[in-house]
Amino acid sequence: MTDADIIAEFRAADALLEGHFILSSGLRSARYLQCARVLMDPARAARLCAALVAKLPTAVRESVTAVVSPAMGGVIVGYEVARQLGVASMFVERPTGTFELRRGFALTPGEKVLMVEDVVTTGLSSREAIVAITAAGGEVVHAACLVDRSDGAADVGVPLTALLGLAVPSYAADALPPELAAIPAVKPGSRAA
Repeated sequence: MTDADIIAEFRAADALLEGHFILSSGLRSARYLQCARVLMDPARAARLCAALVAKLPTAVRESVTAVVSPAMGGVIVGYEVARQLGVASMFVERPTGTFELRRGFALTPGEKVLMVEDVVTTGLSSREAIVAITAAGGEVVHAACLVDRSDGAADVGVPLTALLGLAVPSYAADALPPELAAIPAVKPGSRAA
């Protein structure tokens, strides 16, 4: 799958939005990738995740026994990647503000884990998820995401494979370019501002 093919999948799902968006990180952006919309179609989700799995290093595909994703955004992509790898799928969630494994999910000590996100912007959520996975006994050997908005600049703490890297500028709320400041901001993601 080429970058143009991937972007076409997002456009076909009306998942590439233009406007003024408040990202989960608190930063602002003129473009937003709504992965929930692109993953609504199971066939599209399977195509995108198959392409992501194909990009993973062979050693990662052969060594991991679990995929763990941060809820909410990473759950579907993590499940589909795990399904295609033939390994367990779990997720961490924030019942009290900090990621943790719940719902009876458990990792064996030293279990090799692939942490999978939908979108990486700053890498903060990925790093927080990795801390929770490590605390639960897992060893995160690699991370993957559908879209890396930092185009390789974000540090998640382990090697990261992205299906698509995009350089999408993001700004602090007090440092907006005039054209973005002139548009009302919306928060399309799953976390409250």
